[in-house]
Amino acid sequence: MSCFVYVLGSTGKGGPRTYVGWTNDLDRRLKAHNSGAGARSTRGRVWVLLYTEAYETRGEAMSREWHLKRDRKFRKQLTESVGLGA
Repeated sequence: MSCFVYVLGSTGKGGPRTYVGWTNDLDRRLKAHNSGAGARSTRGRVWVLLYTEAYETRGEAMSREWHLKRDRKFRKQLTESVGLGA
């Protein structure tokens, strides 16, 4: 089963935001975030999928998620490339 690492983007009062996570079902996970059933930090916003990577194992996906969460420069570039940045 494939696992995915994803980056979501949103705009709101505080400006553009990103969220990094992993899942084995991207559609279900995005719906969960947008319905308020996702991670607490994503509630109350409308999220769009900005970026994904596929991995064979959960461990690989979780490792990449850890690295992407710390790569603020990459996440800022993503928001700017799709027009979410200021």
